[in-house]
Amino acid sequence: MFSFIIPAFNEEKNVRIIYQKIKNLESNKNNDFEIIFINDGSFDNTLEELKNLANENKKVKIIDFSRNFGHQAALTAGLKIAKGDAIITMDCDLQDPPEVIENMILEWKNGFDIVYARRLNFRKDNWFKKIGSKIYYRIFSKFSLIDIPRNVGDFRLIDKKVLLELNNMPELSRYLRGMVAWTGFKHTFVDFYRPDRKDGESGYSLSKLASLGMDGMLNFSVLPLRLGFYLGMISTISGFGLLLYQIGDFLINGAYYHLYKWLIVVIFIFMGFMFILFWIIGEYIGKIYNEVRSRPLYIIKEKYNL
Repeated sequence: MFSFIIPAFNEEKNVRIIYQKIKNLESNKNNDFEIIFINDGSFDNTLEELKNLANENKKVKIIDFSRNFGHQAALTAGLKIAKGDAIITMDCDLQDPPEVIENMILEWKNGFDIVYARRLNFRKDNWFKKIGSKIYYRIFSKFSLIDIPRNVGDFRLIDKKVLLELNNMPELSRYLRGMVAWTGFKHTFVDFYRPDRKDGESGYSLSKLASLGMDGMLNFSVLPLRLGFYLGMISTISGFGLLLYQIGDFLINGAYYHLYKWLIVVIFIFMGFMFILFWIIGEYIGKIYNEVRSRPLYIIKEKYNL
């Protein structure tokens, strides 16, 4: 049995298209399958379209959130109820082409527990997102505690035993790309060219992307903890360099420097250094606070065919 988990946020034009594409997959024609849609607080007619599909086919299951809780929360909700031997997570915007799934299932049958769909092209975002994404993943891969594959998103296939491990992870700050990689199961890749979105708008705003990136950096990287050390070394080396320059200029050229000029420079350096450290500490305290209060990751308003 195959389980498809598809978060949907304002995707009224796409839900029936992706449903038909999944239904027509060769691997599903002679096998049992379920399609779990998570309506993540849509304010268009997405829920009505999903209900129509659920009435037509009992294999279509719906989780309706009380509001928008985010992509990672929606995926987590779907993973909690998935019953398949293989679970495929994908977006509803058709940028994760269902045609790739056949190759993913083939690799799974060949013995791989995790099959990542790896993008060969980059989406048509504005230049700020492109540059920011490249810089982020380069830094993240260098300082991450685990090896998280690059150019992969949440379009993947996982075996049921990987699902069991994910569902046993209690953290509220969910970064599923890192969590799946952390399990360490045997994995491979299926490459594809990602098409552009045709209908609707991306549910990932710049602020949501930044939040997701922060979850990944804080949960799976030691860079924030080491950032203070790096900045401290830079400040120390710079201070010694300025001191040597001052001594040399004094001995060779007879120049005289007032002490307050150097004190002002040093104070500004360490003020910036302290503010950065306070920011890092605040981020970790915020994460600890979220975990300790144990507020639910999402609230389900209604369920259909479940």
